[in-house]
Amino acid sequence: MPIDPTREYDNQNIFAKILRGEIPCRKVFEDEWALAFYDINPQAPVHVLVIPKGAYVSWDDFSAKASDVEIAGFVRAVGHVGRELGLVEPGYRLLANIGLDAHQEVPHLHIHIFGGKPLGPMLMR
Repeated sequence: MPIDPTREYDNQNIFAKILRGEIPCRKVFEDEWALAFYDINPQAPVHVLVIPKGAYVSWDDFSAKASDVEIAGFVRAVGHVGRELGLVEPGYRLLANIGLDAHQEVPHLHIHIFGGKPLGPMLMR
């Protein structure tokens, strides 16, 4: 069910539990700013999620409240994961769903990295 990104952060969401080690994940990368792991329901041959370690509901929340250092660290982590997975040359897609119309399902900012095949048009027509 899509979530309302204007609500307060819910520290019981699945990504908060993954960050606390309560739920395991197939880790791709971790540093002080971000955690990247394989999606449990992949939509492409490569489907990785990158989440900030801070408690941010959405990109809007993150861009408004995170420090410059957090923002830079997170954006660099996303780029690092794309390079480490060998996706730069063939290409890859980044996706962040924010709110109801975009069908955001987890109230913790997350970037999807899709790759490993031609991905087709940006949106269904």
